[in-house]
Amino acid sequence: MTEPDPQATVPSAMSAPGTGTVTDARLLAAQLFNETWRLLEQERRTRADDDRMIHAAHASRYHWGQVPTATPAHLARGEWQISRVYAVLGRAEPALHHARRALDLCQENGIGDWDLAFACEALARAHAVAGDAGLAREYTDQALAAAADIAEQEDRDLLITDLETIPGQPRYW
Repeated sequence: MTEPDPQATVPSAMSAPGTGTVTDARLLAAQLFNETWRLLEQERRTRADDDRMIHAAHASRYHWGQVPTATPAHLARGEWQISRVYAVLGRAEPALHHARRALDLCQENGIGDWDLAFACEALARAHAVAGDAGLAREYTDQALAAAADIAEQEDRDLLITDLETIPGQPRYW
């Protein structure tokens, strides 16, 4: 076995997830979050892409939990993203679990604005995937109520756009 060359180039911390060495947990968490989002937006995903998306979302949330300066909002956003991944994949039970965690983190830590609204959106989406139109509508109503407290119009518009994509729920507001 040969010794590593001390003069060898070390991969940059800017490497894409899985392609280099990243020792900064915050940077890795953010890169994994972005990779998950990229996969969510990919029009044609393979089964391997779906698996990668699940693992990247969980890894992002894990790494946010390792960042000493991470806030409960970072953790809630990670839970929201995991819920979205499972909802997109039609897996209601884990989507519901992680959506509940996102809402719990918001409520336990007094987090409002768009984090609270999107936690409600996640529960609405997860309940829709589970086939419970009544609870989907209930959490949509909560998301709409929380939208009134979102500071930025662009964020409110994004919430409304996301609510319009909940499966089986026509726009009623």
